[in-house]
Amino acid sequence: MAKFVVTPSSQAQRDAWTGGGFPEVERVRPGLWSVPVPIPINPLRYVLVYVLELTDGVAIVDAGWNTDEAYDALVAGLRVAGYEITDVKGVLVTHIHPDHYGLAGRVREASGAWIALHPADAALVGERYDDAAIDSLVARERELLLRSGVPRATLDELAGASMAIRHMVAVAKPDRLVEDGEALGLPGWDLRALWTPGHSPGHLCFVSPSRRLLFSGDHVLARITPIVAVHPQSGPNPLADYLDALAAVRGLDVDEVLPAHEYRFLELAERVDHVMAHHDERLAEIEAVVAAGPGVTCWAVATRLTWSRPWETIAPFMRRAATNETLAHLVWLEARGRVRREGGVPELWHPAG
Repeated sequence: MAKFVVTPSSQAQRDAWTGGGFPEVERVRPGLWSVPVPIPINPLRYVLVYVLELTDGVAIVDAGWNTDEAYDALVAGLRVAGYEITDVKGVLVTHIHPDHYGLAGRVREASGAWIALHPADAALVGERYDDAAIDSLVARERELLLRSGVPRATLDELAGASMAIRHMVAVAKPDRLVEDGEALGLPGWDLRALWTPGHSPGHLCFVSPSRRLLFSGDHVLARITPIVAVHPQSGPNPLADYLDALAAVRGLDVDEVLPAHEYRFLELAERVDHVMAHHDERLAEIEAVVAAGPGVTCWAVATRLTWSRPWETIAPFMRRAATNETLAHLVWLEARGRVRREGGVPELWHPAG
């Protein structure tokens, strides 16, 4: 696939990303700021929190991880913009992954701000982050990985691979449940929500028609593609959901995309087309692997695909993500009659014919 490079709308932000650095707090345009909040021990390095000026304070889009370093960076960034943490009136959470939702509860404690989530993600908070429920979730993940053909020697390690980052979240039930198309009612902003499931069941983007801006969360990023995976809390066909949601945002009349990672950029439609083409190529690659070795497990398919680094060098957490992402592509192919699944433990995949 030919490489497509988006035009950065902030060259300084792009240079910080490509140079391995940390961008500055930026005034994107009147009434809007970008605040980088560090992500510990993660190649993404930071999440971009957007600060929207209101008549009586500010609202923020996403919050960061629940660490002192992240909290201090958010507070410092707000001060650059001329505000304190106590001025935050609302936290618009794009989705419940720790780097977006983790600090929301701590911000609410400091400011009294409301927290907004889509209902589909709000329904997952307890099972994902409450100590009393986590054993059940890990057990379900283990069962899924077993059906996917993960070797028993690594099964427990992969099933519990995300436990190390659970403490990065201050569990906080949302005050507002935001539906698709809902107007947020922020003074001075015509912001409305767009439900864009796939990366998470309740992922939200936010669009401002008058300012021609899209806050895209993890849905559309400048360079990388978000993980879209089958897991115990996903929908039955998350890749179908994701591709449909990409198509839904493609035609938006916006000038600038403000993602949660990397850097801001311009060409939304072209970037969406490139991401869709990437998934088409991945689907064809997976279909070819199944055709070359009928009766293959999902794990075996994943080990034979092209990744950004050799399979043996991929960390356990990312091997789990890669396996579940491969399963999402297999499920998509199955739904369209291009491969078929043989039940059992493990499940085996065959060409449709």
